[in-house]
Amino acid sequence: MNNFKINNKRYMKSTFMKTTIKNLLITGLTASMLVLTACGSGKTTMFRGDASHTAVYGDDAPIRLNSLHWKYSAPDKTYSSPVVADGTIYLGSNDKHLYAVNQKDGQLKWRYKTGGNVESTPAVSDGIVYVGSWDKTLYAIKASNQSLVWKQETKGPISSSPIIVDGIIYFASEDGNLYAADAKTGFRKWSFNAKSPIYSSPAVFGNYIYFGTLGGHMYAVNRQTGQEYWKFKTNGKIHSSPAVDERNVYFGSDDKRVYAVNIHTGQQSWVKKTSGPVLSSPAIYHDRVFVGSKDGYIYAYDAEDGTREWEFRTEASVFAPVSVASNTVFVGSTDGHLYALNANDGAKRWKYRVDGNIYSGAVISENHVYFNSVAGSLFAVK
Repeated sequence: MNNFKINNKRYMKSTFMKTTIKNLLITGLTASMLVLTACGSGKTTMFRGDASHTAVYGDDAPIRLNSLHWKYSAPDKTYSSPVVADGTIYLGSNDKHLYAVNQKDGQLKWRYKTGGNVESTPAVSDGIVYVGSWDKTLYAIKASNQSLVWKQETKGPISSSPIIVDGIIYFASEDGNLYAADAKTGFRKWSFNAKSPIYSSPAVFGNYIYFGTLGGHMYAVNRQTGQEYWKFKTNGKIHSSPAVDERNVYFGSDDKRVYAVNIHTGQQSWVKKTSGPVLSSPAIYHDRVFVGSKDGYIYAYDAEDGTREWEFRTEASVFAPVSVASNTVFVGSTDGHLYALNANDGAKRWKYRVDGNIYSGAVISENHVYFNSVAGSLFAVK
């Protein structure tokens, strides 16, 4: 996931899914985009559901809320978003541990201690769990026996969430660097210095990786070479993790705006102003972009031209990433509710009250919604 700061507080953005690969033809070039389905026997799961961070989950979601299936309570705050892989939910905590919880009953399977808060959302591939910590280290942990496969040290805390594409793991640090390493061995392939702390989690589309910085820039970097392709300047810090499709990269900024930037040229396609900083991470679904704002609203924009399709008002600021499944938009608010909204018109399907603010993203799997509150509670509702 990644983590962000407002008024000296840290907030998480935060999710997951199974690997399939599609070949896309973009402006005459063949590009590979990783598409992941919701858990099961998948090989790779990660923050925001796929490497492009569309945050769309293939499993059915509960359109009508029936009940709480189970609840697990961690001993400290949780800003990390959950991911689901092979019947296990993985979640980081501010007690410095990575937790593995049984998807079926919410019972603890195991936990792994790091040297700092774990606000990064884990990625899971081929039985290895990858997660960053505020001890400035990215860990690769074998899920079957909790042994350390490898670790990479950086020069800053890691709040951004890693992604894995074609056997390469990409992760960012508050030291201002984006790193690429072999996922199996940890061998570092390259690093890119953005010269500003990175909280935004990187997203991949085709041959390029996209991420924002606290310096206000959105970068496109060649994922094979680590060379800058373009950068785009906003008027505020970027905590929002980008979502990417074949046209644009979409993201929010502390300057209260939602941006769409052409992935080929780095030029602005459209921009829309809200009434508060946009730290929420957007989702892309059926040619719409869904995102929350500190002004308390959840917005739906036309992906092509930015026309506002609808808006929904919660009772407090929305910092959480948006998730989509079964034509339903799921997003948490600092009013203590998880909302389920009709993706077509923003009508409320249901809401669920929890024991604290929600800064992390929801995961949808097997007709359940999994999400957590800052208070440390992990919920499974159906």
